[in-house]
Amino acid sequence: MYLKKNPKTLLVIALVWPEPASTAAGVRMMQLLDVFKKQGYSITVGSAASKSDFSADMEALGYQTADIKMNDSSFDVFVTDLNPDVVLFDRFLTEEQFGWRVAENCPDALRILDTEDLHSLRHVREQCFKKDIPFTTDAWLADDKTKREIASIYRCDLSLIISSYELELLTDVLNIDKSLLLLLPFMVNEITSETTWKTFDERSDFVFIGGGKHAPNIDAVKCLKSTVWPLIHKQLPEAKLHIYGAYLPQQILEMNNPVGGFLVHGRAADANEVMQSAKVCLAPLRFGAGIKGKLLSAIVNSTPSVTTTIGAEGMHGILDWNGYIENDHTAFVKAAVRLYTTQHTWKNAQDQGKILINTLYAKSSLENMLIAQVEQLQKNIATHRKQNFTGALLQHQTMTATKFMSKWIEEKNRG
Repeated sequence: MYLKKNPKTLLVIALVWPEPASTAAGVRMMQLLDVFKKQGYSITVGSAASKSDFSADMEALGYQTADIKMNDSSFDVFVTDLNPDVVLFDRFLTEEQFGWRVAENCPDALRILDTEDLHSLRHVREQCFKKDIPFTTDAWLADDKTKREIASIYRCDLSLIISSYELELLTDVLNIDKSLLLLLPFMVNEITSETTWKTFDERSDFVFIGGGKHAPNIDAVKCLKSTVWPLIHKQLPEAKLHIYGAYLPQQILEMNNPVGGFLVHGRAADANEVMQSAKVCLAPLRFGAGIKGKLLSAIVNSTPSVTTTIGAEGMHGILDWNGYIENDHTAFVKAAVRLYTTQHTWKNAQDQGKILINTLYAKSSLENMLIAQVEQLQKNIATHRKQNFTGALLQHQTMTATKFMSKWIEEKNRG
């Protein structure tokens, strides 16, 4: 008689409770959870954040949940009792808060960081944009947030990198060993011959989708309102531009102008349906990082797009874009009008989206790659950590300022 082996356990420490209907980060987290769920893992999701009305119902999806506290030793008891095989940190901020506690209480657990995108890259680009100065890797390297994020990457056994550009930045500029990194973009179902898409004639209007808590989205909407859309509307007076996004601020909601064809709707009830109904997606992004959820949604829903170099960065490799990449406003408008009015150009762009999905984002192959990497690391974790001397150095007590700050805060709270 054989005793049934207990399933492996995954602990996810979430920065916020996932909102897949609101943010690309929420979609990403649900995809990762699904990969481990398919492998039979018992999964617990913990967060120090409060749930919102739009947070996913984790219990209904079969996941355990836990409300955890920052700067509190109750987490030590919690994680010791759970004794997870794998801990997944949702962005480097959670690793800073809880990574040292996981390392001390569950030293054998595999520690994985999901960067979502390089937050330091997004931050520095925004600062450069506001100052009207060019972004440089030197500026990125000089920023304190970069040092914090890179330290988290080194302290973990594996970091999931969503963009090919960001992987190159880490390996070519910082020379981080590739064994610590895994390029893992969003994972979506492959397009097959049975997949049906709405045709050119079945679609109408332009669309932009982006959450209001993300600064690049707010800037893009302002750019559309003030510069891009008036030029397009002048050439295509019957067309409309639909703006969707969760948590849009009042200044964006007040831009609604039905007479000018600029319609601000707020949260989309079904983002896929909205994207599938549009003829062209517009995304004049001027700063940011990672893979842009709105542009991947456009590809998945067979909607050609016009974006910028920043928008398409790290998303298409050496393959053609499913539309146009233009940084100049005049060229951007010209491309948008061409896509909207020229059926064969639009259809070619739509077909290119299929190639992008099946080549770079195919769910089955990416899932297999992730699990294979996790299993390989679990078999050789001691050797892997021995080779990561920088990570061991950053775990040393003389370098763990966050640990002692947390302990100080905990004592202060008790007082």
